[in-house]
Amino acid sequence: MTEVKKLTLPLTDEVLQGLKAGDNLLLSGVIYVARDAAHKRMVEALDHGQPLPFDIRGATIYYMGPTPARPGRVIGSAGPTTSGRMDAYAPRLMAEGMKGMIGKGQRSQAVKDAMVEYGAVYLGAIGGAGAVISRSIKKSEVVAYEEIGAEALRRLEVQDFPVTVVNDIHGGDLYHEGKARYRVKTS
Repeated sequence: MTEVKKLTLPLTDEVLQGLKAGDNLLLSGVIYVARDAAHKRMVEALDHGQPLPFDIRGATIYYMGPTPARPGRVIGSAGPTTSGRMDAYAPRLMAEGMKGMIGKGQRSQAVKDAMVEYGAVYLGAIGGAGAVISRSIKKSEVVAYEEIGAEALRRLEVQDFPVTVVNDIHGGDLYHEGKARYRVKTS
């Protein structure tokens, strides 16, 4: 059984140094939720010299579109969305200080290069497990772009939010390493 590391957010350079592709983590603290439309607006704001609606330094952004909360719940299903749709924006946000991204699927080489350059990680959440993941979310509030509905920028308070390090700051890539191990075992 692989050891699970419990981390308190925001992520720091010191913590990121010790993370490797394949590490299983439980995150507690604040993460932000943003998808395509919110990312576009954030980068446009930066391009116009405007501040972002939150302090991105050390922040972790979860690529997720929440469903409405059932009575008595903080949020509905909260599964990850495909991360590649944010690849055009991620390097710019890392340059501004973003340290973590959570989603599903592989990232472009440009994003992986930016993670090494700026010291950021990509964390995988399990697709199809949105109902289970939502149990880790203790508070959810819209902080900007409310008019775009499920794509609004949200602030979540999480406790023991389960993720796996897919890409680390050292260039490690769990998808690449997993394929290589599979090829060796089946050859």
